[in-house]
Amino acid sequence: MATGTDSTTAGEPGGRTGPGGTASGGVRRGVNSPARAAIGAAHLRTDRWWLSPAATAAGLLAFVVYSTWRAFANADYYAAPYVSPFYSPCLAENCEPMKAGPNWPLFGDWWGLSPALIILVFPLGFRLTCYYYRKAYYRGFWASPPACAVAEPHTAYRGETRFPLILQNIHRYFFYAALPVALILTYDTVLAFRDEDYAWGHMGLGTVIMLVNIALIWLYTVSCHSCRHIIGGRLKHFSRHPVRYRLWGWVSRLNARHMELAWASLISVALADLYVYLLATGVFDDPRLF
Repeated sequence: MATGTDSTTAGEPGGRTGPGGTASGGVRRGVNSPARAAIGAAHLRTDRWWLSPAATAAGLLAFVVYSTWRAFANADYYAAPYVSPFYSPCLAENCEPMKAGPNWPLFGDWWGLSPALIILVFPLGFRLTCYYYRKAYYRGFWASPPACAVAEPHTAYRGETRFPLILQNIHRYFFYAALPVALILTYDTVLAFRDEDYAWGHMGLGTVIMLVNIALIWLYTVSCHSCRHIIGGRLKHFSRHPVRYRLWGWVSRLNARHMELAWASLISVALADLYVYLLATGVFDDPRLF
């Protein structure tokens, strides 16, 4: 079914590409190039392939709307002893006072916006440049491509070689920035073993939620492709580095679940913030376990 074209056709590798994804001689490249099978249909899939990108787009959009509202709210993010992960660490003078909490007023009284906007750039940048999330929002929002074996509607493809997508290449540096944030959230979880009067040796439902959240955040962080590469990606002889090889094996197993961990940690961080918000607004009191 493939049309007969010579390998020197302008649309073939080595040919020059003009604006709009066409070769300089007017020959189209990609799925509509003369070198591809002459199939008139946009695709041959008969399943409901659109469900996955639609569900992905809906889930990400819901998180974007919720997190934007909470980040700009600048209120109801602390209910002793719990602090919302959206606002930790709190780096401005306008932060609510938290006894022994992550209050470090590096930004003075000139900062009048929500303190969440200072710190959220790091976990947000880490997730935006994450390999899985790139696939998710490329497909869900840009239809690039919308699904496997379904042609994208765009006439040209330049990959991540130009601004702004070339910034995806700094994912490793966002990974480095995400590590101290995860450590601080771990510290917040330890502080969650206090009661509302800051006495130690207590545990509430919020403590459990914080524990689950930080566990998922760490699993998502260390399952990152950059983490896997840093640990063992450059080694030429695993036999000479048995410890790093073992660590690389553990991270590789987690990496196989990176998509599930990405969604689980995204949901858990939103639920942890929502729980603190409900406590701070007096909707209910934190159930005490002991």
